[in-house]
Amino acid sequence: MSNGIASAFLLAVLIVLGGCDLGAAPQRAPHVVADAPQSQPPSVRYRLDPARHRVWFLTRDGVSVYDVTKSERTLVPLPSWLWVDTPYACLPDLALGPKGEAVITSNVVPTLWRIDPETLAVSVHPLLLDSDTDKDVGFSGLVYSSEHDAFFAVSEVHGSLWKIDPLLGRAQNIWLSVPIRKACGLAVLPRILRQQTNRRVELCVHTLQGGWAVDFEPGGRSAYVTAAPCADRGRS
Repeated sequence: MSNGIASAFLLAVLIVLGGCDLGAAPQRAPHVVADAPQSQPPSVRYRLDPARHRVWFLTRDGVSVYDVTKSERTLVPLPSWLWVDTPYACLPDLALGPKGEAVITSNVVPTLWRIDPETLAVSVHPLLLDSDTDKDVGFSGLVYSSEHDAFFAVSEVHGSLWKIDPLLGRAQNIWLSVPIRKACGLAVLPRILRQQTNRRVELCVHTLQGGWAVDFEPGGRSAYVTAAPCADRGRS
């Protein structure tokens, strides 16, 4: 990425982090998660797409797409989007898929909203859960893993972890050694950090109480979680 484009990316992020209003509404704007692993829960929801020179921001009115090369911003409303604002819950999340598509969660119901990277058209995807079908399962953290070719999501209320197929149709509940309560964000631990430890710590879960490392068992249908920042685990 050229220095000029990199500077524009940084400027776009700083504008939003500094409180730039992305549209008038009575509710507070949903804040979003950065891609880098961290021990603190995220306070701003945004994603960088260097390949397309874009920054995606999750706002109270939908998703704001900032084109760095054109210095243009497009607001994409999300039809029938349901979410609960702070301080009642961790906010919904935004993730980028393998083709540059944006995927947005609800923190109330198991439904995802997908924004096409070319047309910015929105499609709505109710998920078929393989368990907890009698519960209102919303997602407060979402990330795409290229190694699994799947999305992973966490539920703040239930402390559960879910694997979602790339077509956004089904969600598989991953058995955890203990529930991860108050989960407010999710990130993939880089492979180079995992290689330093010889462990299967692949995900970082950010909670209001600190970070949790997720160790997948062979087969990926279950995992052990440990209360420790993933970044620290990677350096140990």
